[in-house]
Amino acid sequence: MIPRKLPAAALALGASILAHGCGGSSARAPALLSGEAATAVAVANPVTVSPLPGTRDASAHTQISFLGGPGTKVSHVSVVGSRSGAHAGVLRAYSTGTGESFLPRRPFLPGERVFVRAAAGSGPSAHVASSSFAIADDAQVSQAEFAPEPGDPGAVAHFLSAPGLRPSTVAISTPAQPGASPGYLFLAPYQGEGAPGPMIVDQRGNLVWFHPLPAGEQATNFGVQRYAGQRALTWWQGRILGLGFGEGEDVVYDSAYRPLAVIRAGNGYQADLHVLRLTPQGTAWIDAYEEVHADLSAARGARDGVLSDQVIQQIDVPTGLVMWEWHALGHVRASESHTPPPLGSYPWDYVHVNSLDPGPSGDLLISGRNTWALYDVDIHSGAVRWRLGGTHSSFKLEPAARFYWQHDAEFQSAGLVSLFDNGSDPPEERESRALLLRAEPGAQAVRLEREFVNPNRTLLAPSQGNALALSHGNWLVGYGGLPSFTEFDPSGRVLLDASLGKGVQDFSAFLAAWSGQPRGSPALAVRHSGAGGVLLAASWNGATRVASWRVLEGDSASRLRPALTVPREGFETTIAVHPRGRLLAVQALDRDGAALGRSAPVAG
Repeated sequence: MIPRKLPAAALALGASILAHGCGGSSARAPALLSGEAATAVAVANPVTVSPLPGTRDASAHTQISFLGGPGTKVSHVSVVGSRSGAHAGVLRAYSTGTGESFLPRRPFLPGERVFVRAAAGSGPSAHVASSSFAIADDAQVSQAEFAPEPGDPGAVAHFLSAPGLRPSTVAISTPAQPGASPGYLFLAPYQGEGAPGPMIVDQRGNLVWFHPLPAGEQATNFGVQRYAGQRALTWWQGRILGLGFGEGEDVVYDSAYRPLAVIRAGNGYQADLHVLRLTPQGTAWIDAYEEVHADLSAARGARDGVLSDQVIQQIDVPTGLVMWEWHALGHVRASESHTPPPLGSYPWDYVHVNSLDPGPSGDLLISGRNTWALYDVDIHSGAVRWRLGGTHSSFKLEPAARFYWQHDAEFQSAGLVSLFDNGSDPPEERESRALLLRAEPGAQAVRLEREFVNPNRTLLAPSQGNALALSHGNWLVGYGGLPSFTEFDPSGRVLLDASLGKGVQDFSAFLAAWSGQPRGSPALAVRHSGAGGVLLAASWNGATRVASWRVLEGDSASRLRPALTVPREGFETTIAVHPRGRLLAVQALDRDGAALGRSAPVAG
C-alpha cells in the first residue's frame, strides 16, 4: 500500500484554524483547542488521561487510562465522584510499557462528575496528570437486527466435499486485466441467501476459504494485517443492528486459520463493526457506540430524546486494557448533522463515525458519515484540529471535491486524503466515487486530485464501501451495500469488476497476498456414476498452495497406491475414476509435486 502521511497543507493550516465549540445544546461544554494550543499542551503534559477532560458521557464502568511514553508509571491516584465519593481500585500496566489503567472497584453513578489526579510519567519527570468528566445517563433501547433482504438461491455456492459451506458466489463481469494487482480478495458477505462469514476468493471468483459464523452473527472489516510480527487475518463479528451499528468483537487468526486473539471493547461497551486497526506495538484501534438520554429540542427533536454517541478506543491487545478513549459528543456539534433527529425515543445517529486512520503527528483522521465531514483529532487533547467537509469545514472545497455520506477516509502520500464518496443515502450524487483530495498550500482550499468512477455500470451505494490503495497506483473500490467491487489503474481504467449475489452486502473489499495452510486434512466425497465409475470431489478449505490432486487407491488404508494425478480446479476439483481397490483417498500436491496433506480414505 502507499505510505500515508499528514497532508502538508493541513499541517500548515492547523495552527491557524479557529477553535470550534462543542456539540449538543443541553449542556455547556469547553471550547476545543486549535492545533497550536493542542501541541503546547501535549509538550507540557505528556501523559494523556482518559476519559479525556470534558467528556460528557463516560461509562459508569470506565477505567481511568494514563497513556504516555516508554517507562510511564502511575502512582498516588485519586478518583472522586461528585456523588459516589472516593473510589479505590487497582493499577494494571500496559504490555507496551507506556502507561497504566486504574480499575475502580465499583461503578460510578449516572450524571455525576468525576475528578482524577495522579502522579504520572517516566523516571524523575513524573508530574500531575488530571482529568474531569461526566458519567452518561445511559438509555436502554431495544434495537432490532438489520432487516433481512431477499436474495437469489442460485447465487449460493454448494460443494459435495464441503456441504457445510454455503457462501455467496462471486460473479466476475470484467476478468483481471494486464496490470491488475496480484493477490486474493477478502470479502465478508452477509444478507442474501448465502451464509455470512469472512471469505477469501481468487481473482477468477473461486472460493479459497470460508468461515461460516454462528446463527445471528455477521462479519465485516475482513482483511490482512500484521499481528505479533506475522501476517494475520482480522475481522469483526457479531450482530448488526438496524441503525447500522454492530455489537460484537474483533478477532485475529493465523495462517493455519487458528484464533490468535480476541479484541473486545472496554469500559462496558461492545465493539462496533466499523473500525479495526492493529498497530506494530500490539494495540488495536476500535470503535463502539453508546446510547444516552439527551435533550434534542434545540435540534427539533424530543426533549427526552436518545442520542447515539460514537466512541473510539485504543486497546492493549494482550491485556485488554483501554489505553485511550474519545467520544464524538462534546467535539462534534449537533448542528453539523445532516440527519434530522427522530421523534420519540428512537436513537438519533447524529454523526455515525465509520472509519479511523492514525496519522504521523499524534492525530487521528475520523470520518463522520452523517455530518459529511472528516475530523483530524489531536490524540493528546481530543480536540479537533481541523474539519474537511460538512457545514463547518476548515477548508473551502471546490465543487468537484465535495462528498456526501462518505466512508473509509485515509491519509495518503504526497499530501492527499482518500475516501469513498457514497453520494447517498438519500442521493446527493448520481453515482458513488473513490476520491483523492489535495489541500492547496496556503490557500485553505481542497481540490479534487483524482476520482474513480465505474464507466461500465452506474453504481450508487446507499451504505458502506471503501477505497483501498494498491501497488503501482492501482485502487480497489468496494461498493458496500450494492455489493460490487472494482479495481482501477491510475488512469481510471477498469482492471477487474465483480459482484456478489442479489441482496448480499459487504462492508468493504480488500486485496492482498496470502498463504494459508489449514491444520486439518483435505476433504473427499464420493458419488457413484454407474458402470463401476466413481466421481471424486476433493477440496481443502483455506489451502492456497495446492496445485494438483493425486488419487490413491487400494484395499486397506495402509496400502494405498497412486492411481492418477489431475490439476486443481477451483475450490472443489471433481475427478472421474474407475477404482480397482475398495478404498480411495486424495493427496494435495504443491507445484513441485510435494505432498501437503492427505484425505481420510473413503469406500469406493
